Amino acid sequence: MSIDEATSAESPGAAAVTARQREMVERTLREWRGELEGRVAVVTGGARGIGRCMAEGLVRAGARVVAADRTWDGAEDFRKQLEADQGMAVEMDITDDAQLDAALAAVLDRFGTVDILINNAALVSETLFYPTGHRNTLDTTDDDWRVMFDVNVFGTLKVIRRFIRPMQEKKRGSIINVVSSGVLNVAAGGGYHGLRPWTVEMPYQATKAAVTALTFYLGEEVRGDGVAVNAIMPGHTRASWFDATARAFNDIGVVYFMRPAIAEHLLPITLFLSAQDGRGAAGRLYYVPEWNYDHGFGDYAAWQDHELPADMEEMYGRLEAAMPQYERAGVPHLPFDAQGALYTAAMANLGAQESWAGGSTQ
Repeated sequence: MSIDEATSAESPGAAAVTARQREMVERTLREWRGELEGRVAVVTGGARGIGRCMAEGLVRAGARVVAADRTWDGAEDFRKQLEADQGMAVEMDITDDAQLDAALAAVLDRFGTVDILINNAALVSETLFYPTGHRNTLDTTDDDWRVMFDVNVFGTLKVIRRFIRPMQEKKRGSIINVVSSGVLNVAAGGGYHGLRPWTVEMPYQATKAAVTALTFYLGEEVRGDGVAVNAIMPGHTRASWFDATARAFNDIGVVYFMRPAIAEHLLPITLFLSAQDGRGAAGRLYYVPEWNYDHGFGDYAAWQDHELPADMEEMYGRLEAAMPQYERAGVPHLPFDAQGALYTAAMANLGAQESWAGGSTQ
């Protein structure tokens, strides 16, 4: 077995974390299965990663799920699984009007309606600027911005325009847009500053800021039609692109920030919002780790991934061993600036250790 295929042996502590994660997923399924049984959910970008996790969670909650993706290459197992569960897999490029029209027609022909739409499909920095995802704003091109906006903003709007119609007709439905905490600004004294502008993510964060604004305005406009529109911001998650990016950073002697969370940390809020309509929670932006913390689904550490491939487990294990220990009550994880300071200290410690051993992180 290659190192890419091997997974790390779990320590007793890691095994307990994984067991608790399963318990929290089962709890949320019990809580929302009655509300979601038989509802029709469409998940874009649903063939792999976060989208697949959401789709699988909705299936387990009793929904009839349509997973839509630009390609199903490498995801044939999930296609078969979905269709065996009375769901549906469709090929759909969210920038292609003809494919969108065909997909909507196919969904309505099969299920007759749409109750839930999750706009998860997006182009990320790590794909546009493969594999690290980092390029300074002034080094990006007009084409970079056009491509990113075509998918993440105009594509999302194209999907909403079509799949909201059945919801408006029956005066009930829920739309969930997946955005990023990188869009946030926070107040300090007389002005606002970015929550984490040092992550170097243009034009991606510009597109997610646009979708966030769309959520607020559209949420108000269609609330009277019985449709809830909300947005969620995942934590630092092991998405479909994550492993390649983490390994690319490791190759240059850098650990890709903190240990990621498993995609399942999105399921409690996804099922909650899927059950909403215009009379419930609508027009809101939720940071998933905060929501989980406030609703008894653990802090960020409770959802961290302890089933990483062996090479990645070694990488994050080294980082954690070198990191100063600091925690505080009242938050699901430390503020981003505090996390950044601890990460910087850990990387400096690793550099000092490796230099002392005759190595280098550069």
